[in-house]
Amino acid sequence: MKDFGRENLYFSLCGINCGLCSMHIGGHCPGCGGGAGNQSCAIAKCSLYHDKVEYCFLCPEYPCQRYEGIEEYDSFITHQRQLRDNEKAQVIGINAYNEEQAKKVEILKMLLSDYNDGRRKTFYCVAVNLLSLEDIESVLVEIKNNKSCKDISLKDKAEHIASLFQNIASRKGIILKLRKKPVKK
Repeated sequence: MKDFGRENLYFSLCGINCGLCSMHIGGHCPGCGGGAGNQSCAIAKCSLYHDKVEYCFLCPEYPCQRYEGIEEYDSFITHQRQLRDNEKAQVIGINAYNEEQAKKVEILKMLLSDYNDGRRKTFYCVAVNLLSLEDIESVLVEIKNNKSCKDISLKDKAEHIASLFQNIASRKGIILKLRKKPVKK
């Protein structure tokens, strides 16, 4: 979009963790304001109208009507925590938030390169996005300490890791699945 650019390509204007998105990781999207991106984004147009705020939470009108129901459905990335992630970034500061996201991005890349059986990309993206860094790191420790994981197939490793993530998510009431908007009939 003309005149819309941003420095932070890991955390979007509206609170999506672009760095943990399968489209961004796959090189299909540069992230919010990183070039071609989503040319029709109404929130990006709104930012231009509001003096190019870097994050919606910096706008005096935040949260506005654009956020009503924003977490209800997902696209190719989860939207389940946009409002909470905006709040967290605002409270701890964008630099601290970005540091945490950078750690999550590195973990996600490792999961995709070492433990993806060809069917887990979206699952890992959602899990790393929705679970806390502490919970994700606990799964990594368990994998590292589980010697039986070294002698099993990639498919079995991926299933085991997915079950570890699912167990943590279940205990916390988190659903590790994208929620698609129902098709209108």
